[in-house]
Amino acid sequence: MCFVKSLYEECIEACRECLEACNHCFDKCLMEEDAGMMAECIRLDRECAEMCGFAVQAMTRNSPYAEDICKLCAKVCEACGNECSLHKHDHCQLCAESCFKCAEACRKMAS
Repeated sequence: MCFVKSLYEECIEACRECLEACNHCFDKCLMEEDAGMMAECIRLDRECAEMCGFAVQAMTRNSPYAEDICKLCAKVCEACGNECSLHKHDHCQLCAESCFKCAEACRKMAS
């Protein structure tokens, strides 16, 4: 049981960091000169932040669906990370890094 708890803790921390990075990226993308060009990045930032928050909730209440939710979270984080990595802005690059870290932690937790 201790192993599962530490795995949850690592994943919860990665999800929280990713949620914050996505919210920051979302906010900064809205302020870009051509925010319309950032539409997909903005959309995925929101999707990813919401999914990470949902995953944290599932893990903290020890949901029987936590593994399935984390598998989906990994998929959403990967998509957001791929999109953010296409943009040169620092906030996008940092978000992509956080998304990929979270996707890895979620896959590890769900395996």
